[in-house]
Amino acid sequence: MIAAATKSRSEPLRERLLVVDPDRESFVDARVYELPHFLESGDVVVVNDAATLPGSLFGFAPGRRPIELRLLEVDPLTGLARAVLFGDGDHRTPTEHRPEPPALAIGDELQVGELHARVDELARRSPRELGLRFRERGGSLLAGIYVRGGPVQYAHVRDRLPLWAVQTPFASRPWAAEIPSAARPIGFEVVRALIDRGVVVRGLTHAAGLSSTGDPRIDAALPLPERWEIPARTADAIATARRLGKRIFAVGTSVTRALEGCAAAHAAVVAGEGVTDFVLGKATRLRVVSGIFTGMHDDATTSHAALLSAFAGPGVLARAFAHAERAGYLGHELGDSMLILPWKRREGGV
Repeated sequence: MIAAATKSRSEPLRERLLVVDPDRESFVDARVYELPHFLESGDVVVVNDAATLPGSLFGFAPGRRPIELRLLEVDPLTGLARAVLFGDGDHRTPTEHRPEPPALAIGDELQVGELHARVDELARRSPRELGLRFRERGGSLLAGIYVRGGPVQYAHVRDRLPLWAVQTPFASRPWAAEIPSAARPIGFEVVRALIDRGVVVRGLTHAAGLSSTGDPRIDAALPLPERWEIPARTADAIATARRLGKRIFAVGTSVTRALEGCAAAHAAVVAGEGVTDFVLGKATRLRVVSGIFTGMHDDATTSHAALLSAFAGPGVLARAFAHAERAGYLGHELGDSMLILPWKRREGGV
């Protein structure tokens, strides 16, 4: 599938939407602005309102050796951060082809412009996965990240993306290492149309992580544990919908991980904060989420498709991706979208 490789698509509402009904094994070619037509009054749509950090930071290790840090998370109050270390180069080289970064030790100082970070931890999984402590705090740390950093991106987009190009219309707190891209094309016109139809739209915040590092030890563990926060009004809306037999649609796999991870920990979606290591897959029994609105990512053999297998069988997904490729859908985070409706036939289904 061809990757969408432009900074901004001029009419997001007219981007393509493939509607997949796993129960009927049918596909409908639609547009994003038509999303409300496939939902019903009382359904709940949950979006991830995390803003994307400018978490790609270029700097130097001891000995002036060039590095790139890709932040997984950062706490401005304490200066603590988690990051993945890359060697010299930039996003134009695929992550798996980037040169190895310099070997670091606990206590080494890294410099990114005016920012300074001490290596506090080297993960057992890979020494490229770092725990850091920035010398700067609060506004000084955030300002330095926003001045020096840029969004994490990959080789299929050659031009350097501006930060605005990797924000969704719902972006609020800068928690996401990469754009929670499923919500990118859903403009306020669609939200208004959903509300007019009686659909309840709510948000949560989930720290969407990196999708690739080029290190097989880290990539095999993706997605890494990620934090979430669910507001009371979102938890209440979901409880009401479930009581009334209505459907809950997640906008993206990050929303699904937050809701299902919360339900796995508490036997229900409850308001509050947490961290989830919940991984979607074909063996997943969904407790909360009925269907998913998601981006179009390559084909049925990708890791993203493996996550979607919680919503549709591999045969249905393979045929859906084949249909999308024949029809010229665009893939990746700036690409077209897919809506997978509830699969009623699954044993113990949603």
